[in-house]
This record gives sequence, structure tokens and C-alpha cells, in this order.
Amino acid sequence: MTRTTSAVARALERIGRLDPALHAFIEVWPDEALAREREAAARRLPLGGLPFAVKGPSGIRSFAARRLIAAGGSPVGATSVPGPGTHWQTWGLGAHGRTVNPWRADRTPGGSSAGSAVAVATGMAELATGSDGAGSVRIPAAWCGVFGLKTTNGLLPSPDRSGLASAGVLARSAAAAEPYLRHVLGGGGPDVAPALPLPLPPPVSLSLPLPLSLPLPAVYSEDLGYAEVDPEVAAVVRAAVDRLVAAGTVRLLGRDAALLDPVGAWTAVRGGSPDDPEAVRVRRTNDERLDALLVGGALLLTPVTPNRPHGHEGPGDLYSTALTWAFNLSGHPAASLPAGFTGDGCPVGLQLAAARGADVRLLAAARAVEDALPAAPVPPAAGRAAV
Repeated sequence: MTRTTSAVARALERIGRLDPALHAFIEVWPDEALAREREAAARRLPLGGLPFAVKGPSGIRSFAARRLIAAGGSPVGATSVPGPGTHWQTWGLGAHGRTVNPWRADRTPGGSSAGSAVAVATGMAELATGSDGAGSVRIPAAWCGVFGLKTTNGLLPSPDRSGLASAGVLARSAAAAEPYLRHVLGGGGPDVAPALPLPLPPPVSLSLPLPLSLPLPAVYSEDLGYAEVDPEVAAVVRAAVDRLVAAGTVRLLGRDAALLDPVGAWTAVRGGSPDDPEAVRVRRTNDERLDALLVGGALLLTPVTPNRPHGHEGPGDLYSTALTWAFNLSGHPAASLPAGFTGDGCPVGLQLAAARGADVRLLAAARAVEDALPAAPVPPAAGRAAV
């Protein structure tokens, strides 16, 4: 059996073995996945049957899923998203129960792309689609110890009428996420699925990996000027940034990253009042400050969340989104990379934000960053090493 033929079979075996405890999937499609893999091999499509997961019950109809399938990807199933009954979205409900964090079963994996993060962290899929309206890709990526990217708002079609949500991807690493950018942003064959009621962007020419000149200019902020961050989370991220500086990967700039707290503005936009005067003021001010921070190709580095993964009972009064939703309001692309662990074994994410439209450069920067940091380990819930 060749590697191309066996990739989906390996993913399905891991789903069957691991998902009864992790609850990352709401549906699994073994027959369809294996058939798509055979078709990809027969047609010599570029992804060769790469097994991927889609977010939620409608994920298979998303623009990203259609582009990946057209390029020879093989969707193995739909992953969990939050169920009814909570206003907080940092959890998931699988087919047989609440989705659990693969590092600590007593904690949530984050959300709303909960199952997608767990699936890639444990090798049940090589990458997974997501969507991010307040941190829904970056938070579960951080809490499951994987890579997650929120694309520039408006770059890809989104059904979210507020404009806050954008498409994203989760993978074991930034390098493993490259097929998503190559074939979703750059096309990957004819789009044969039914058309979405949205204009589709034309394919663009991508050269990956994009060469970069190191060190990368960067601004570091622990709290963006308003968030209250768990001291241990802040210490893990600061240690990762210091390591990047020592390795010559980044060069810190003396720019003050003080934004206005976006909670009220985000709530107004989500609630259908984007013209609320205070929301307009906060967005305009933060846009101006972010443009100044990111001028010259600089990156903005922060923790992904102010807190570590919370228990299944919920986050209490904390906003796990405190450091992520600013970039949904502004539209900037942002990524989460594994930064390390707190003393109680919880993963911590480092957030990288870049100028609008600089998604390919952000992915290249994320690759440089992960090359300078210790390799992210495989969670104990994954059993045998993910392949």
C-alpha cells in the first residue's frame, strides 16, 4: 500500500481509536474519504488525497473545503463546534459528548473550531478548516498546541454578514498549513461545487515558502494596553519572544502597542450596530494605531489568550477573546503558534499579527518563528505519535 493510498486509512484508524474519548467529530465519512483519495491518486491531483477535516455541519460546503477537494484533498469528517445553552463559545460538542482538550481532559479545547484543533493535534487529520469571528481558530489552536491562522477579513468568502468572521486553517505546524494557502488562496483546479451566494476571489499566484530576511521587525505587547493576563501565561510567551530575539529571528522595535479595549465595539458590530458612534471611534482609533505599529512589515506579538484553558463549566467572567477579537474588528491576519506550557500542563499560544493582506508573509514568518522555538510535542491523548 502506498503512502498516498494509506494516508486516509491512517487518519480513519486514528479517528476510530481516539475519538471515542476526545469527541472531536460530529460525523465521519470513511467510504467517501477513501473514494476521494483513490480519485486524487488516479487523477494525480496535487494534494494526493491529503486527509483533512471540516468545521461543523456546514463546513463541507465552505469555499475552502471546495478548493481543497478540487486540489485532491479528502475530507474525513466534520468536527465539533459549541452546542446550545452557553453564551461562551470556547468548547465543542461532538457526536458522543463534550470535546476534551487532548492535553488535559478536564479542560476545554477552546472554540469555536474546537474539534478541528483536537483533530490536527492528535493526528486524526493533517489539517482542518475553521472560521474565526473573535478568536475561534486562534484560541483552540493555542489551547491544543497547534498552528492556527485567521486570514485577512474579506480575503475569502464568509457567510458572516457582520464582517467579523474570516476563514482559517488549523494544522500541526505552519509548514503543514501551506497546502491551505497554496490551494485555497491560489486555487487548485476548477471549483466544481455549487456556487456560493458570494463573489469568489480569483486564484492568485503563490510562491511558498516565501523567502524572508531575518531578523523580522516586531513589536511585543503582553496585554495590548487593556487586558489582564495570567502572569504565568505572560511569562511563557515572553520567554518564547526572548528566545526568538536571541536566535536572531526577530528584532523588537520600541513601539507602544496600546489599543482601546474592543469589547464594546465588537459587541455592537456583532449585534448589528456597526455605526454606533463609540464603536466607530474605537475601530478608527485602533486601526490608526495598528497601522502605525505594523508599518514597514513589522509583526505584532502577543499572547493568544489572557488565560489558560478553562474547565468544562466555562470561563467565568473572563474573556478568553480579549487579545484576539481586536484583529477581527480591524481585519488583520493573525496566527497562533505553540509557545510552551504552564506549570500545570496547559499549552500557551503566541499570537502573530501582520498587515492586512500579508497572509503569505505571515505564514512565512510563522515558519521562521517555529523553526527557532522547540518543536511542539504530541499530546498524550494522541497515543502513538501522529504521522
